[in-house]
Amino acid sequence: MTGATLLHGRAADVSDIAAKVDGGERITCEDALRLLECPDLGELSRMADQVRRRLHPEPVVTYIVGRNINYTNVCWVRCKFCAFYRPPGDPEGYVLPDEEIFRKIQEMVDVGGIEILLQGGLNSTLKLDYFERLFREIKRRFPGTHLHALSPAEILYLANMSRLSVRDTLLRLREAGMDTLPGAGGEILVDEVRRQIAFRKDTANEWIGVMRDAHSIGMRTSATMMYGSVESLEDRVEHLRRIRELQDETGGFTAFIAWNFQPDGTELAREVSVRKTGAVDYLRTIATARIFLDNIPNIQASWVTQGPKIGQISLSYGVNDFGSTMLEENVVSAAGTTYRMTIEEIERLIRDAGYQPRRRNTLYQPV
Repeated sequence: MTGATLLHGRAADVSDIAAKVDGGERITCEDALRLLECPDLGELSRMADQVRRRLHPEPVVTYIVGRNINYTNVCWVRCKFCAFYRPPGDPEGYVLPDEEIFRKIQEMVDVGGIEILLQGGLNSTLKLDYFERLFREIKRRFPGTHLHALSPAEILYLANMSRLSVRDTLLRLREAGMDTLPGAGGEILVDEVRRQIAFRKDTANEWIGVMRDAHSIGMRTSATMMYGSVESLEDRVEHLRRIRELQDETGGFTAFIAWNFQPDGTELAREVSVRKTGAVDYLRTIATARIFLDNIPNIQASWVTQGPKIGQISLSYGVNDFGSTMLEENVVSAAGTTYRMTIEEIERLIRDAGYQPRRRNTLYQPV
């Protein structure tokens, strides 16, 4: 019998893990690895759905009306997995004029939107005072909106440029109008992987540190994982472990979102042979995350990368939130993935899956 056959047989029998899930017991890292190897998607779905229903007994799937605004695409970090950035001095680099940002926000508000997901790159021409001024003006013009802004990498860069601590940087940005911090840039929280895909970027400890500091001042954040590049399944489990441990410590994560690496047009895809992972890997990964991350209340669908139908199917794999309407999306689409959905389409998909759609805010409160 080959090693692969032994592994397949071991992964196929997850009855001991199912017993833990049925009893409300926390699973281990070894358990999570076995679930990521498990070929029985039906049993994974059953376990993940059980955890989801334990946390969210009502047959409701939430979503938010929001817009992703990329204020700049200039970034010196040059992550190998990113097709969106342009290096400093590139003729295709841009910084959006303030009035363009305000116009985009107004379009969102006009259709009932509330969440501004404002992110860009590490652009050395944009200092902390730029963001303080911009955030204050956004809140003055659009007082009912929620500013879900920047990323740990951007926060670290601003802190370093300003010679401030991360905590003080976050306090100043919050004073200017920043409400919550997205979990972007998590990728895989294993430094060996991070060195291969983005060696100039923050370390795993630095990413965790920014999140810890944000939580310490009462700022809620999300957690993410970009899988399917060069990491192993063990690396995925390590990523989930670090998120679960920080959540045990702080309770500051509102949600977890996973999506697969989009290789088209990236430097990483030119350097190594990376095949785009498919729907089965996504469903297995998101179900495992729902079971393992027993302390994070919400799991968000990644229909932007997986498409509407897989987004809908993921509702049976532990997902309880359909994410944002994403009136605009540039980063994933730069790698060739361009899914779009209207509010009506999102609600139809949720209803067709047997759930009630419900609008929420960034803190997952109904609106």
